Amino acid sequence: MREPASAYQPARRTGARRAWGTVLRRSAARQDRQIVALAILTVAITALIVAWPEYVPLNSLVVPMLVGSLLLGPRELPWFVVFVLVALMVALAAEPVLEVRTVVAVAILFLLSFIILLTSFRRSRLGVAGALGESMLVDLRDRILGQGGIPDLPPGWYAESALRSAGGTPFAGDFVVAARPRTAERLEVVVVDVSGKGEQAGTRALLLSGACGGLLTALPPADFLKASNEYLLRQEWEEGFATAIHLSLDLVTGSYELRSAGHPPGVQLVAGSGRWSVLETEGPVLGLVEDAQFPAVTGVLRPGDALLLYTDGMVETPRRDIGLGIDRLLGQSERLLRGSFDGGAARLVDSLGSQNDDRALLLVHRR
Repeated sequence: MREPASAYQPARRTGARRAWGTVLRRSAARQDRQIVALAILTVAITALIVAWPEYVPLNSLVVPMLVGSLLLGPRELPWFVVFVLVALMVALAAEPVLEVRTVVAVAILFLLSFIILLTSFRRSRLGVAGALGESMLVDLRDRILGQGGIPDLPPGWYAESALRSAGGTPFAGDFVVAARPRTAERLEVVVVDVSGKGEQAGTRALLLSGACGGLLTALPPADFLKASNEYLLRQEWEEGFATAIHLSLDLVTGSYELRSAGHPPGVQLVAGSGRWSVLETEGPVLGLVEDAQFPAVTGVLRPGDALLLYTDGMVETPRRDIGLGIDRLLGQSERLLRGSFDGGAARLVDSLGSQNDDRALLLVHRR
């Protein structure tokens, strides 16, 4: 017999608290072991300096200080730096004569400790150690890229996305989110360009990609861009706008709906004629206008047809109008996708656009 909700909900919350408490205790125990190990290392190096000053220089104390800056949290690190400086004073007291070289070494150590303390104070805003903070950033980057993974498609369909960030950094303001609703044979994809570029737009892109991932299959296609626009308006960011293009594709019939929010138009290859055509779409930029409307452009992908969605970094440069960029995209698509569409998104992204701007492209092909 199934227990009532009132019985198992408190148990579930209690289990979550216990699991979280276990994680915190393990983290604290690991931090304590690291502090003890670093203290032992510092004492050992100090003893070596006192015993053999001609072989072990004072600068050897830089080693535990730098290792501590990587492993220790912002609360423990300042105290450990003070401990290392005390060890330095002990080693310095054992010096029979203070030479100029020794004074310079001590000055360098104090300068490094000052830099590490400044770094620790900046990390205190995040509350984690350096190595853990870097792993968190890597995880955030992987989550942005993971949102663009194309779900499994039925036979006869091929889809691929490609992303390149400005300057080759792992964070970008352009991203792709794709999903398949469980209740319908549809593919829902949105290509978004957040204001800014590179790591400057990476945090906003992460928040917006998470919101898009939740809204994409939870709402009807006609309401997705409206909800995304309301989400951005609520954030009240200084650069809180973004362009987007949303594709809702029926994987049975090939019919699609395309809606744009201030985004460059999609392009479609009609296999019967062998020509690429521009799908003109209209709609305001996300995050600027309340109660915005996003009219749809409809069409059908028949066997052999293909569809490209992209960001402005693919077609716009400071010296070239976006219209000329779209013409160049069509020409490169005819050349690079001739004969095989596999890997075509990556080939197009690598051959087009500006290296100083984020670039994203989605390719959908019906075989």
